[in-house]
Amino acid sequence: MKTICLYFEIHQIVHLKRYRFFDIGLDHYYCDDFANESSINDIAERSYIPALTTLVEMAKNSNGYFKVALSISGVAMEQLEIYAPAVVDLLHQLNDTDCCEFLAEPYSHGLSSLANEDCFREEVMRMSGKIKQLFGKAPKVFRNSSLIYTDKIGAQVSAMGFKGMLTEGAKHILGWKSPHYVYNCNMAPNLKLLLRDFKLSDDIGLRFSNSDWSEYPLFADKYIDWIAGYPEEEQVYNIFMELSALGIFQPLSSNILEFFKALPACAKEKGITFSTPSEVIGKLKSVAAIDANHPVSWVDEERDVSVWLGNVLQREAFNKLYSVAERVHLCNDRRIKQDWDYLQASNNFRFMTTKPSNVGFYRGIYDSPYDAFTNYMNILGDFIKRVNSLYPEDIDNEELNSLLTTIKNQGQEIESLTNKVETLETKLAKKKEAEKRAAAPATEKQPAARKAPAKKRVTEKAE
Repeated sequence: MKTICLYFEIHQIVHLKRYRFFDIGLDHYYCDDFANESSINDIAERSYIPALTTLVEMAKNSNGYFKVALSISGVAMEQLEIYAPAVVDLLHQLNDTDCCEFLAEPYSHGLSSLANEDCFREEVMRMSGKIKQLFGKAPKVFRNSSLIYTDKIGAQVSAMGFKGMLTEGAKHILGWKSPHYVYNCNMAPNLKLLLRDFKLSDDIGLRFSNSDWSEYPLFADKYIDWIAGYPEEEQVYNIFMELSALGIFQPLSSNILEFFKALPACAKEKGITFSTPSEVIGKLKSVAAIDANHPVSWVDEERDVSVWLGNVLQREAFNKLYSVAERVHLCNDRRIKQDWDYLQASNNFRFMTTKPSNVGFYRGIYDSPYDAFTNYMNILGDFIKRVNSLYPEDIDNEELNSLLTTIKNQGQEIESLTNKVETLETKLAKKKEAEKRAAAPATEKQPAARKAPAKKRVTEKAE
């Protein structure tokens, strides 16, 4: 039986403010709070709230037939909790329908999987913990930022305990194969892979409202007919896109939500079901391993990472950022950790791209990739000075790790000795109290001992 695996991503840019070279060392606050509040409220009103309301309605009205999956970056969740709690409430409502699966992803929506394994693991597990805290279930399936994947990343994800992972069904890794099967990681056969069908996904996410498109207007029955027309043995159809496709990329006036509302009924008529990623992975076996020696993503026609790391500016910023990754990973400063999440976000590097794009590209406050690079490097310069003030540059990572291990061991020893002192003080206090009672005059004890029997005799006499 054919099944549709529908997935949406929620990520929101953390806008950095204009930061001059002369601010380095003086100003340690990097965010534009007004821009962040304005943008999150705008996208919540135009996209997230109506889209999630529709998904909740579809789940409730289908009696469990309709299923959907979502992943949310940690930095996006932080902003939603602060500026758009109505969206968080809708996410809880969707979770309560038992028709939604929440996936794990890097907390920062960054590129740590390409740079530092320890940082990558830390933020993935942190995001998994947040999902479990919010929605009551630990994620079993992982999706990397922008579906970035290599064999090595797959092996790391498998080692973290995930059973499945989402990635792009790019032609250069599939060849003649179809994305409509379950595959597995070449280096970790136990990790199953769900590959995005970029044509079926982009027909909705990119082309739905394009009046010049040959298939315009697209109706739900026609879309389901396309899926029904594929060979019967091709069982899973992975439709992945950003949630902002519903309302931002495809305006609500295009009737995009009505299209989605009609999908379950049209699919049911053709005997096509909906499944969450975990259900697909649990039911279907892998047909083959996928080889991905070089990174693949869902961005641009190349489906690679060139949009973030394709020019000298981007690579310089990327390498400079992760040059302090070990120090940041080892530190416990909350502000450093938070700024690290914001600076890792992949959007910062995408603003620096010099690649032409056939899709409308938003560059934020920047006039050019060079403007974006200059502003980011100014902020990064101040950030690195703060990190180095905690851990001096002349201490290499191995020496730093050894030093922090010693400090940690000393801290544990101090804590152990403190606990022993507290235990001894408690025992001493009890001993002193017992000695005080023993030394008390006998006359102080007698009256209390005589009263009880006297009362007892009076009671017996009355009876």
